[in-house]
Amino acid sequence: MHDVAIIGGGHNGLTAAAYLAAAGLDVVVLEKNAHVGGAAFTEEFHPGFRNSVAAYTVSLLNPKVISDLDLHRHGLRVVERKVANFWPVDETRALVMPYGLAARQRAIAAFSERDAARLPAYDDALEAAANVLKRLVLETPPNAGGGLAALWKGARLSHSILKLPLETQRDLAALFTESAADYLARWFENETVRAAFAFDGIVGTYAAPSTPGTAYVLLHHCFGEVNGKTGVWGHAIGGMGAISAAIASSAREKGATIRTDVPVAKVVVENGRAAGVKLASGEVVRARAVAAAVPPKLLFSRLVPEGAVAPDLHHRLKTLKSGSGSFRMNVALSELPRFTCLRGRGENDGTLGAGIVIAPTMDYLERAYLDARRDGWSKEPVVEILIPTMLDTTLAPDGRHVASLFVQHVAPHLPAPRSWADPAEKEAFADLVIETVTRHAPNFKASVLGRQILSPLDIEQRFGMVDGDIFHGALSLDQLFSLRPVLGHADYRMPLDGLYLCASGAHPGGGVTGVPGHNAAREILRDLRKRR
Repeated sequence: MHDVAIIGGGHNGLTAAAYLAAAGLDVVVLEKNAHVGGAAFTEEFHPGFRNSVAAYTVSLLNPKVISDLDLHRHGLRVVERKVANFWPVDETRALVMPYGLAARQRAIAAFSERDAARLPAYDDALEAAANVLKRLVLETPPNAGGGLAALWKGARLSHSILKLPLETQRDLAALFTESAADYLARWFENETVRAAFAFDGIVGTYAAPSTPGTAYVLLHHCFGEVNGKTGVWGHAIGGMGAISAAIASSAREKGATIRTDVPVAKVVVENGRAAGVKLASGEVVRARAVAAAVPPKLLFSRLVPEGAVAPDLHHRLKTLKSGSGSFRMNVALSELPRFTCLRGRGENDGTLGAGIVIAPTMDYLERAYLDARRDGWSKEPVVEILIPTMLDTTLAPDGRHVASLFVQHVAPHLPAPRSWADPAEKEAFADLVIETVTRHAPNFKASVLGRQILSPLDIEQRFGMVDGDIFHGALSLDQLFSLRPVLGHADYRMPLDGLYLCASGAHPGGGVTGVPGHNAAREILRDLRKRR
């Protein structure tokens, strides 16, 4: 018998395994695919061209996880983008956002001198709010029904917030409850400047910037750092799979067993407790505890048997809000895109190594969502393009390039009778995405040598992300902190004894962070030590 069986070998499952094995436990990771890493995986998608399949950029990976698991020694190397982001606006204008306050102010001043003057105060407000939440990221949320310990933790948290300056408290309240559009309207006047900041509020979120709660999603993407530099975005050499490979190497070194091609069919329940799992092959893997590195909606819809959990709670967990509105593509390129607005620049100054975002105005962002709600996809989609070969020559033949395209918005489920299972639907939308980029870079379509397409259904079937939700559940106010995934079970312990949640469906939510795995491992260790 194992001490812990982990369902799913994504980066959080591997992180939990590494911490548990380091504590001396007998841990087995069970991954349904032929490889570990889940959405953080690199593969060849066209002969000679490799790229990250789903997850595509580095910033949120927690520095404590990197340090504790010694990921650099296990082969992880992250390089920084020279330029943060670049927004093509029209044929002659672009917003190129470098790093550094003064440089960013100069970039914004081309659109609004008033907005450039407001930037330092905006940065300060967001940094103050992000610092509060960063302190909570590695903590287990206070759990409703958790007794005196939870009450004490809640009181301590409330006291720490009440000690903050009143203006910071107001900003926190606004960021948790308002839309990105409303929050940004108080700071900036220019539509392009607002859209540049609002983009982070809809990434991985099936919502318009006017939707309440998107201000928090904006804040969620401000937690990151690369190589100790806050607010910087980077690239893992070898693609996002290099992160998963390094964590897996660390876990194996510490004694964890990792099995692939072993899909789990159900959680085994004995005497009211999780006692292991049954694989699709019929094999039973017994364990003192089971940790699920899969979305809670999948866990309770498909793996936890009926009757193991109170019916009302089981139904609530099976119907959690999910769906990112995201569509993912990789393309092999014969040459770099030539953006009209750059007038021949970009290759040597780092601009083409930035996150290139096609979303020039707030109205564009709004319409992209409304189109998808009505018709199934955006007529003018929001597209973030990364060209990792600007930083990493290992991914393509000499002189050639790969590009990641992360696209919003598509309906997680198309209006009936249409379906993402229809290849024609996927291809038609992929063609639209290519045309959207080509309007800004006329050589783009002709340079595409091959492409990989993942609809929400593909993301669900390949990675287990129900409804194509890259965050394992919406980052909405009713599914955050002590409410994630549901009130009463935010401490990584599920409503079945011995069953735990250790991936993005738990606090602090989505992104390639490793934090849910880190935090869940701590709680599992506490419980198993008590049982001993």
